[in-house]
Amino acid sequence: MSDLLDDPIPGQNTPEYTVSEISGEVKQTLEGSFGRIRVRGEVGRVFKARSGHLYYDIKDDRNVLACTTWKGQVSGLSVVPEEGLEVVVTGRLTAFGAQSKYNLNVDEVSVAGQGALMALLEKRKKQLESEGLFAPERKKPLPYLPQVIGVVTSPSGAVIRDILHRLRDRFPRKVLIWPVAVQGANCAPEVAHAINGFNQLTPGGALPRPDLIIVARGGGSIEDLWGFNEEIVARATSASDIPLISAVGHETDTTLIDFVSDQRAPTPTAAAELAVPVRMELLAWTGEQRARLSRAASDAVQRRMQRLRDLSRALPRPDSLLNTPRQRLDLIADRLTPALTRGVQNRRLQVVELSAHLRPSTLRGLVTTRQESLRNLSSRLSLRPIQREIDQQRQNLTRLGDRMNTAQTTRLDRLQQQLEATDRLRETLSYKATLKRGYAVVRADGDVITTKVQAAKQSALEIEFADGILSTGAAAKTSPKKPKPDAPDQGSLF
Repeated sequence: MSDLLDDPIPGQNTPEYTVSEISGEVKQTLEGSFGRIRVRGEVGRVFKARSGHLYYDIKDDRNVLACTTWKGQVSGLSVVPEEGLEVVVTGRLTAFGAQSKYNLNVDEVSVAGQGALMALLEKRKKQLESEGLFAPERKKPLPYLPQVIGVVTSPSGAVIRDILHRLRDRFPRKVLIWPVAVQGANCAPEVAHAINGFNQLTPGGALPRPDLIIVARGGGSIEDLWGFNEEIVARATSASDIPLISAVGHETDTTLIDFVSDQRAPTPTAAAELAVPVRMELLAWTGEQRARLSRAASDAVQRRMQRLRDLSRALPRPDSLLNTPRQRLDLIADRLTPALTRGVQNRRLQVVELSAHLRPSTLRGLVTTRQESLRNLSSRLSLRPIQREIDQQRQNLTRLGDRMNTAQTTRLDRLQQQLEATDRLRETLSYKATLKRGYAVVRADGDVITTKVQAAKQSALEIEFADGILSTGAAAKTSPKKPKPDAPDQGSLF
């Protein structure tokens, strides 16, 4: 210090210093006296500047110590200071002469005891739970058989080997590994980045998007697993569109990611078992189902065949179903020809009767008689109005007579056309037309023979063809007889 002092002014014994000299001396004294120290206290105000530097206070029940962590030192902190957290900070005590303040430059922060960590964990848990991140309805079902599985873990640990080995034994699947740090300050941001990265992959792209994500880590202390208790990891897990299984630590270890994930596995090996079914069991079940299906189909076919046979025995034979319609058809066919003949005869008689009553000569005679009567009456009347009325009636009568003659002629023409059409129908339905198609009628003594037995009993037969009658047997030796007239010859009305 003697190098910094000037000679004392005469009459004064106290040396003089500049402000910078005092500030530098105080800084050297603090840094030289304390060096690297550890301080325990509760985190007070926390402020992160835009430059990335972190400013916060460490306090107890009476005093406050200002702390600073520069931007380059923040990434190395295992625990980020939070207000109300009891911590142990490690760094160097220094002074800031521009503001006459001293502070602690902290490069390492650790929680002061497991109780404080648990209190912080419980605080975060309540906060996330109040936001609904633990709600069961938010959890997504796991795919039964994922095609691609994404694993977020350390690539060099035993965890990934256990997962791959278990998947290979149960059901081999394609696995994408996203390497991350599983403890320390880089753990939380890398795990969150890996979860978000898997979700941003394009389905069906060059690097396929996983159908399931497994976040895995082996066992360790609460400090080692603390990265999975960070809020950034919990929120990334909750925002994942891909179902996620958390397998952090052993069965007794619990982290915040276990509450947010869609499924928690007690160990990484158990996570692989939850991810895929056992292939051999699935094949055995499929074979059993195929056998059951085959047996069920066979039994169903047999039952229906038996039912069909039972029903077929209750059905009548086709011949028996056709016998009655055949008999009815034969009966109608036998009655058709006589019915047509009688119908034509009846129509012919009706035409004759109508034509007898409606001859034009009869109408003319009637009109002449009425006209004569009118003339006789008119000769007796001398009044002109009566004469005019008579003339009018005569004209009306004449006009009516003309209309009656026209109507009668028209009706007779129409009846004539109907009769001719009926006669043509009779000729068409007559057996004569059948003879022209190559058939013949066999008679014996004027009766029609329809069976071979009847023909054998006759000594002489007459066979009628379309062009004439041929006699056989005894009838052929005698003089030919005139053919018996057909039943009855209708003749013609015209």
